[in-house]
Amino acid sequence: MGGQAVMEGVMMRGASSWAVSVRTPEGEIETVVHDAPRWSERYSKFPLLRGVMILAESLSLGFKALAWSADRQVPEEERLSKGVMVGTMAFSLAVFMAIFILLPAFGARGVDRWIPLDGFWLHVGEGALRLALFIGYLLLIGRMHDIKRVFQYHGAEHKSIAAYENGVEVTPESAQRFTTEHVRCGTNFLLTVMLITIVVYSFVGRPGWVLLIASRVLLIPVIAGLAYEVIRFSAKHMDRRWVRVLMRPGLALQRLTTREPTLDQLEVAIVSLRAVMTAEQLAEVESRAGQQLAGPLPAFRGAV
Repeated sequence: MGGQAVMEGVMMRGASSWAVSVRTPEGEIETVVHDAPRWSERYSKFPLLRGVMILAESLSLGFKALAWSADRQVPEEERLSKGVMVGTMAFSLAVFMAIFILLPAFGARGVDRWIPLDGFWLHVGEGALRLALFIGYLLLIGRMHDIKRVFQYHGAEHKSIAAYENGVEVTPESAQRFTTEHVRCGTNFLLTVMLITIVVYSFVGRPGWVLLIASRVLLIPVIAGLAYEVIRFSAKHMDRRWVRVLMRPGLALQRLTTREPTLDQLEVAIVSLRAVMTAEQLAEVESRAGQQLAGPLPAFRGAV
C-alpha cells in the first residue's frame, strides 16, 4: 500500500486500483476509485529503470488525485479546466527544478568566489545549498493553514497504512496510536535524492554553464532511479540496525511534512485505504476486530 495527501483527503494505491477520498465542504466523504496503471510493471526486473518508471507513474497519479480533490472543494462552475490544470502542474514542476536543481548549482559557484571549493567539496556545497533551500521551503509553507491541513492528511495516510501493515484493527482510534513516520514516505525519497546528487554530480566535474545546466536536468532520472533502489532496499531491511540509523535523517525530516491528524481525517484516509483493498484483504482486515496495540508506535516494524 502507498498513498499521498491531497486537498482535504488522501489518495491510496493498492495492488490493482487507486482511490481518492476527500471531505467535502458539506462534511461528507466522497470517494472515486480507478484501476491502477500497470505499465511500469514491465520494467520491474530492471534496476534503476524501474525506479524512473514507477516515479513517472506515481507523479501522473498524484497530479490526477490533486486535481480531483481540488475540484471537490469548489462549486462546479469555479473548477479549472483540464488544460489549465495541466499547465499549472507543468509550471510548478519547472519552478521546482529551477529552484532546487539549478539554483544550488549556480549558488555553489557564487560561494566559490569567497570560499574556495574544489573538486568534491564544490558538489558538497551545492548539495548543502539544495538541502537548505528545501528545508527552508518546508518551514515556510508549513505555516500556511491549507498546507498544515495537507500535512495532517499526510500523517493520516501514514498512520492508516501503519495500522494495516502492523496487523491491528484498521480504525481511526487504532491508527492514531502510530507515529506519523514511515520509511517509504516521499519526503524520505526526496532527502535521499538530494544526498545522491552530491555523488552523481561529482562525476561531471566543473563544466561550463551550458553543460552544467544540461547535466543537472538530464541526470535527474539516474538520480531518481538510484534513490528508489536505496528506499526499496531500506524498506525491506529495517530490521538491520545500520539501515535504521541511515534512515533516521529522512524520518526526522518527515516532522516538517506531517502533522498529527484528527480522527475525522483518519476516517477519510481509512475510507480511501479500504477502497483499494482486494476482497481477500478486506476479509482479513475485518477479522482483526478487537486487536489493539499500545501506543505511540512506529509506522513500521524495527524502527529506532
